[in-house]
Amino acid sequence: MSYSIPEIEPQVDELRRRLNDLRLSLSRYFVGKEDVIDLMVVCALAQEPLLLVGPPGTAKSDLVLKFVQAIGLGGEDYFEYMLTKFTEPSEILGPVDINLLRDGRYTRRVAGKLPTCKLAFLDEIFKSNSAILNTLLTIINERKFYQDGQPEPVALRVLFAATNEIPELAELGALRDRFTVKVESLPVLDSRFDELIDLGLSHESYKARNQRPWANLAQLDDLLKLKLYLDHLMSQGRGGSAEGDRARYFPEPVYLLFKRIIRTLQREDGVEISDRKAIKLYKLIRARAFLFHGGTVTKGDLCLLRYVADRAQDFAPVRAKVDSILKLDL
Repeated sequence: MSYSIPEIEPQVDELRRRLNDLRLSLSRYFVGKEDVIDLMVVCALAQEPLLLVGPPGTAKSDLVLKFVQAIGLGGEDYFEYMLTKFTEPSEILGPVDINLLRDGRYTRRVAGKLPTCKLAFLDEIFKSNSAILNTLLTIINERKFYQDGQPEPVALRVLFAATNEIPELAELGALRDRFTVKVESLPVLDSRFDELIDLGLSHESYKARNQRPWANLAQLDDLLKLKLYLDHLMSQGRGGSAEGDRARYFPEPVYLLFKRIIRTLQREDGVEISDRKAIKLYKLIRARAFLFHGGTVTKGDLCLLRYVADRAQDFAPVRAKVDSILKLDL
């Protein structure tokens, strides 16, 4: 379904309200996952993939499942799969159509698989083998895959992936880089034991009564409409006009702090931030500001830079470094 900017504009405030209600409401069904949920909603709005990192039993899959239910997705619009080194392309892309193969055409039956879904969750994504890796890179980066040698667009708009650990193998470098931000889903047993037990019992009660109070808080279309409107805002001022996106929505002191944090992380912490990653970070920060408070980027929105580390051992130091810089400048 296509929308026009004049159609969307009167709905913008209501769309933002629904999505902010979603992220705040969804947080009530988890313990200590507020930052993860905020990032999930921002990445979904910006249509940038998000990697959830953490040991088993830290709610990574449950976060995604409840997010999917919160936006009312189901059927062929949602695809999930746990990857292993033995996963075959047909398991995520669809089996080859034998009838067409007899005619010399190598075409997959993709219904219900990754190419036709709108939101996907790929668990243990770094266990994908070489037969799947290049296909995933093309789908994530270019939003297309190949049928009988010809590129075809995929329906995918939102991608969440999860991993227990981030391998540092060179051959997985390109896949790691596709995830501009990565967030840890950490255990809360030691710090918030009572809350965890109480909420767990509540979830058991919901399950027994077949209730999902977190479901249908918003719709995928809400995200798609806001993304189209945000793209429209960010396209204003191009072509040499006096007011570009930075001038209108990214105040100079905040923009200079944005650059300073990135350069500090590069030089002092060895964080790799490519040209492409810097652009995507800008867009994600703009999306956060647009969703949370209407548009103009504030220093608080730069907290998103806490999640730029690629290696698990760098997650905590990078968070601390970004927090310390923001605290000094706020």
